Amino acid sequence: MPFPSIGFSLHPFSAIASHFQALLAIVLFSIPISILIQAPRPRPNPPASNSAVAEPSTSKMTAKKKIAIMTSGGDSPGMNPAVRACVRMAIHLGCDPYCIYEGYEGLVRGGDLIRKMEWNDVRGWLSEGGTLIGTARCMAFFERTGRLAAARNLILEGINALIICGGDGSLTGADRFRAEWPSLLEELESNGEFTASQLHPFRHLNIVGLVGSIDNDLSGTDSTIGCHSALQRICSAVDLIEATASSHSRAFVVEVMGRHCGWLALMAGVATGADFIFIPEKPREDNWREEMCGIIEHHRSLGKRKTIVIIAEGALDREGNKISPEMVRDLLADKDGLGLDTRITTLGHVQRGGTAVAYDRMLATLQGVEAVKAVLEATPETPTFVIAVTENKIVRKPLMEAVQDTKKLAAAIERQDFETAMSYRDAEFAQQYKSFMMTTAVQVNTEMLLPEKERMKIGFINVGAPAGGMNAAVRAGVAYCLSRGHEPVAIYNGFAGLARHHGDKPLGAVRSFDWLEVDSWASKGGSEIGTNRELPSESGMETIADLIELYQFDALFIIGGFEAFHAVSQLQKARSEFPSLCIPITLLPATISNNVPGTEYSLGSDTCLNELVEYCDKIKQSASATRRRVFVIETQGGRSGYISTLAGLGVGASAVYTPEEGLSLEMLAADVRHLKKVFANEKGQPRAGRLILINEKASKVYNARLIADILRDEAHGRFEAREGIPGHMQQGGTPSPMDRSRAVRLAIRCIQHLEGFGRNVHNKVKTDPMSATVIGIKGASVVFSPVTKVEEEETDWPNRRPKAIFWSDMKEIVNILAGRPPYAVPEPDLTGVKAKDVKRGIASEGL
Repeated sequence: MPFPSIGFSLHPFSAIASHFQALLAIVLFSIPISILIQAPRPRPNPPASNSAVAEPSTSKMTAKKKIAIMTSGGDSPGMNPAVRACVRMAIHLGCDPYCIYEGYEGLVRGGDLIRKMEWNDVRGWLSEGGTLIGTARCMAFFERTGRLAAARNLILEGINALIICGGDGSLTGADRFRAEWPSLLEELESNGEFTASQLHPFRHLNIVGLVGSIDNDLSGTDSTIGCHSALQRICSAVDLIEATASSHSRAFVVEVMGRHCGWLALMAGVATGADFIFIPEKPREDNWREEMCGIIEHHRSLGKRKTIVIIAEGALDREGNKISPEMVRDLLADKDGLGLDTRITTLGHVQRGGTAVAYDRMLATLQGVEAVKAVLEATPETPTFVIAVTENKIVRKPLMEAVQDTKKLAAAIERQDFETAMSYRDAEFAQQYKSFMMTTAVQVNTEMLLPEKERMKIGFINVGAPAGGMNAAVRAGVAYCLSRGHEPVAIYNGFAGLARHHGDKPLGAVRSFDWLEVDSWASKGGSEIGTNRELPSESGMETIADLIELYQFDALFIIGGFEAFHAVSQLQKARSEFPSLCIPITLLPATISNNVPGTEYSLGSDTCLNELVEYCDKIKQSASATRRRVFVIETQGGRSGYISTLAGLGVGASAVYTPEEGLSLEMLAADVRHLKKVFANEKGQPRAGRLILINEKASKVYNARLIADILRDEAHGRFEAREGIPGHMQQGGTPSPMDRSRAVRLAIRCIQHLEGFGRNVHNKVKTDPMSATVIGIKGASVVFSPVTKVEEEETDWPNRRPKAIFWSDMKEIVNILAGRPPYAVPEPDLTGVKAKDVKRGIASEGL
């Protein structure tokens, strides 16, 4: 997955460690060196105070930073991973973390609801849904007396930094609390509860917000913690409903959450290929009844047996009147109209339930780490920050700016200013809405058709291994082509199918798409048009060139992994010899390995991560149930450690072995010593299972089975070790909503890019580097990069991966949050003549 680096720069998250060196410089002089090089040792919890007004003890008034973490508002999957990350990162940086139980209620009541946390207190929290430290509405906090009590309780515990995970209401309350903090301290001093010297260390309250909301309703961030997990629940439910809908030729109206935000409804509509959606930000035209019935009638006329309408709970018409599921049902069931057998399904709080998907775990973890760094770096002049993600980049943004934009959006909806409302959503939201309209109204809106002379014949081809989202990308590309009047043509089974089976009877490998068939591909895994790893040079470049000329292709749309990238490179270089190859070509990366240069995200990687995280959760449950057991899990990914690293982040792996870093006997020995020490200090605590993830090509010698054998032998009966190999199940079954929705968005962008060249542009294509491109997410942008530039500057050809490893900082975070002690990095291999000379003893390594 994608993910998710996930801006993860979530870059989906490389920027997460952009300030790491600067932060270390700040804290190195105040943190004991033992904390920097050793995993924290469990310490007993201090007895909780039952008094809210007791005289602060001198021991609590220390200079050591104390950070409190709380969750507030509605629960969302991912809150527990966020708390875990905050607690462990705080300990790693020499701070004392506290958890405030029951949200603002616990902050006001204090006592045993504010608890000091230790390293092992948050073990196993990654796979838990909801929030284990609780959340509750607190009317007392709306009053100054309640906020005064909250300030008193924080001072009693010696806390002057607060990380809050919640919605915009919770974060607004936190910012107000910070603004009032100086006056609250003055009141506490004037009341005689504290002296000026006691209050001096608490002059300033630093607050950082994490947005936990399944609605994804805060402006300024692409994703909030929990929204992708909720979307997964919705799409899974719709996928199940579709089977019944198709069987009985029924229509279903599915109501999802979202009072002022239609993100869930929109993305579910895009990901499932729904027939119609209703969202608050973009009501349909005044004639929405006629528009909906017209589109559904057209779909039915094509032979479609199912109808899915997704409606957000806050859906409105252009006059501000609520549109209810009952209204839509009655309209579809009207015997004088469509007369469809129609049912309503309201998903309700099932959308909040369950464990967090891989992306939400990674997002919450990385944002939690960034939140701790933000509170440590904060000054009195620093505004209250909220940790956000833009495309794949983690960033800090002023909290109140994001909250005010969110409120402005709600106000715009109230006054029916829907254009302004849409402007407060991120760029992806608007693009996805356009994508949905293009893919649902295929051949309905004739205004989109191009003049006959501008229409193109575009070949669709998949190259490499199958990956989740391939079919969704093909469906979206075909839909856009048909809406514009282009002719989309399927090339089945890659270049091998084109070269050797194009003329087969009765069906050749080159044939036009059947839209009714393609329309059902939104949620299908694998590749419905087949795929093959064979490169054009292996199929015969002259043969490929002749066939492109024979079938008169004006452009090629290629979807696939590193082989697909290599194929585009070969086709581009062969243009000078074969003029028929002088057509625009673009690549949409799709591979679970996420190793295509030119992008930080490939279709299928998010699906793979979801499958791998689910597998590891089950394995870890087994490891915990048997108390002291380590499972060594082998992941796919080729020579890219992306999947193993991000999965390690999502499951809390004790160690991750990747090809980029390598694996040595010394590293294994260090990890064995660490595991023996960890198990020795467990002393009967639950959740004792451990996982180690190893990429399939991390080492030429050590594999999952051998490592498990070594661990078992070196444990000398102190713990058990087993291997687990999920194999090709990592390619996933049903693609994740992220892979589906991004496939739609990026595929349409690709066809638009090809469309920009037009027909008969051989001379222009020869000299234009943008005529052979790869689309990708880089940091906070979606960009097209010339393949010539990418292969020269960004590609590690021997290892089949990008030169720049944007997610490398995340591996350090995996180690930190696992408490893994320092280890010696394996020595690089000597190669070529130098290796031969060193082995012969006629040269030294330094030469």
